Amino acid sequence: MGAMGDVHEDLDERAGRQDHLDVDPDLNPDLDLNPDLDLNPDLAQEWLRGLTLNHALPASVLARLLTVEGLPAYVSFWLAQCSLDREKTAVLVGSPQVEHRRNVAENPAADVDVLARLARDPEPRVRFVYAVLMGDFGRRVPDGVPEILAGDSEAKVRRTAARWPLPVPVRARLAQDEDASVRAAALTPELWPQLPPAVRELLLADPEPQVRAAVAELFPNEPEPRPHPQPDPAARVRDPDPLVRAKAAQDPGVPTALALRLTDDPDDHVRLCLSMREDLTEEQRAAIAYVVPGGYHTAPRWIVERGHEPEVARRAAASGHVLLRRSIAGQRLLPADVVELLAADEDFFVKLTLCESCQQAPHELVLEMYTYWHGLKWSFLTSHPNFARAGLARFADHPNPRLRHAALYDPEAGPDLILRLIDDPNVGVWARRDPRLPTQELHRRLGLPDSARDAAANPALPPTTMHRLLDLAGVPNPPTAD
Repeated sequence: MGAMGDVHEDLDERAGRQDHLDVDPDLNPDLDLNPDLDLNPDLAQEWLRGLTLNHALPASVLARLLTVEGLPAYVSFWLAQCSLDREKTAVLVGSPQVEHRRNVAENPAADVDVLARLARDPEPRVRFVYAVLMGDFGRRVPDGVPEILAGDSEAKVRRTAARWPLPVPVRARLAQDEDASVRAAALTPELWPQLPPAVRELLLADPEPQVRAAVAELFPNEPEPRPHPQPDPAARVRDPDPLVRAKAAQDPGVPTALALRLTDDPDDHVRLCLSMREDLTEEQRAAIAYVVPGGYHTAPRWIVERGHEPEVARRAAASGHVLLRRSIAGQRLLPADVVELLAADEDFFVKLTLCESCQQAPHELVLEMYTYWHGLKWSFLTSHPNFARAGLARFADHPNPRLRHAALYDPEAGPDLILRLIDDPNVGVWARRDPRLPTQELHRRLGLPDSARDAAANPALPPTTMHRLLDLAGVPNPPTAD
């Protein structure tokens, strides 16, 4: 990795992971906004847009922001991605705006118990979106919620509820639903033997083709069809269709010696598939004139299924086949010796894949990839657990703007670093949003049109100051219940 030069200097042994920057409660006491602040509509809009980006936004400020019509223009993206806790989830679930309630169902951070109130939302569109997403993102589905949705007045909601685990009596009721699509969706192999015989007879004779098709697919009442004879492996290898030969080349059921007849196949894809078989020796792989295509590729099944096994990982990492090394680099966890081997690989994309996927990719390598990679995922490398380290502040004056940005991830750097970079044309936006920004400077930046949005997005901004900005922008307090 000699290309980086000073990026690869040894870091302090105390270097540790930076999950987030803690805000010192004494660093930014409530700001006393200048009563003579030159407020104008454009400045107010900058504050409002900045507040939508503030990860420390309290529920009370969120409730007021939701009353601003058309703010922000990307409201669906904002509400689906913003940081949420139980209180803020409740604000969105209780919003009078249908779109707000739909958007919160799409937010992976939403509190699942508060979100469950959407099962009884008065708007069918909201109930439907919730029914589709309630168990996504690894979310726990609260007890009783699928049953509520299974009794919904809208057929599409009941049909969607059938995707989720349901008690047998509830699913049996859906199997007799007035809507044919619901009846078809409710049927499962586990349900069929538990249905009363009369209900099974009705389903077998259902007037709707989609229901009869579901019954025939899951519970055929005709004799078992005779199994189709499997194609002869030799015939597959000789097939004129290159797609058939490619499948044979990677099929472990095709004997190795037979598959190797494809070593000189005229089709590039066939030879590539053959070259990534698990049962080949390195000598056999090297004898295949495979062509490595550009861009991302699909990892072979044996690595997808067993790449977590140390010996499989070691074999793939030591292979002369670059796509096997790239494939194993995509594992989330790898043995330390495999990480070390892949981190020193001569192939750029082996190292990049390691940094994008593996939690143990070394700090120096993650920093190198972040510095030089210009693909779509470059910015995500800052969230790697080994990205932030003490000592990164040394790059504050580096000519490469990526490294100046990396300097802000030094957990031991203080306000001086932030002030040093605050007007940097490339990284100033992040410096102005850094909670280490001194109070006086944060106050000053709120009054500057070019900095107001970033200052309002700074998580060190106290809630009382956020409310004061909303007051100055003319945003009313939401009505309170009597």
